[in-house]
Amino acid sequence: MAPAATYYGGNQGKEGCILSAINNLLKHWAYESQGLFFFSLRMLGSLVKRPFYFTETMEQMYLIGVGSLFLVVLTGAFSGQGFALAFSQELAAFGAKDYLGRIMSMAIVRELGPTLTGLMVAARVASGITAEIGAMKSSNQIDAMVSFGIDPIRKIARPRLISLMIMVPVLTIVCDAVAILGGWIIGLFIANVTSTMYWSSVVYKLNFGNMFMGILKPVCFSFVIAFISCYLGFTSKGGTKGVGRATTNSVMMTSITILIVNFLITKIVGNMLKGYL
Repeated sequence: MAPAATYYGGNQGKEGCILSAINNLLKHWAYESQGLFFFSLRMLGSLVKRPFYFTETMEQMYLIGVGSLFLVVLTGAFSGQGFALAFSQELAAFGAKDYLGRIMSMAIVRELGPTLTGLMVAARVASGITAEIGAMKSSNQIDAMVSFGIDPIRKIARPRLISLMIMVPVLTIVCDAVAILGGWIIGLFIANVTSTMYWSSVVYKLNFGNMFMGILKPVCFSFVIAFISCYLGFTSKGGTKGVGRATTNSVMMTSITILIVNFLITKIVGNMLKGYL
């Protein structure tokens, strides 16, 4: 009986360790979610409180917008051309190449453009924001701000939030335009679709519903990037190693959250705007 008891006891010990690890993981997730929620509320509340740091905001708009422009243009150009090439081949099999412009306009403006822009900006900007704020915390610069009576949320986080709210939609519009232009090049020179047919189809699908979702998504993505990257920067611990971990987690969490938010907006708002799509 002893070996059997030992065997079952060992299994129960392993199951207990697994359950304990899952329990600790859920507790940590709940704790971090609560901290992120209240930190986000503080960031939103800081939007209407003085003083307003216009110089820092303009600097962040330049770093985020102009700094990400080449990456967004390159992504939009090649993704639009690849998308158009794949769909033109499929549409040609059904003799429906004239619908290429509609598909490009709908897919790029509603889904591909905002998502690709959000992911590219998150990969470039979120890591930078988290690393910069984390370095400031590890070098006690944030504590120095507090000692001088400066709110670090207003001084550091708010300019980045405002800049993202403005520049991510602008970059999305640029990405959409470049991707649709890339689709026109493929349609004209490879798929043999006339310019008149392509652009008339594109304009046909630039309706209220698609354009509304195409602007709503990057605005929501900007909040996701700002909240998560700033929160992880302010809560980073453990010196340079902690900043490195926070930077990695920032890119991972913002990218996953952007994909989740994109699905929720497509599902919820798409159902609400069925008559306008």
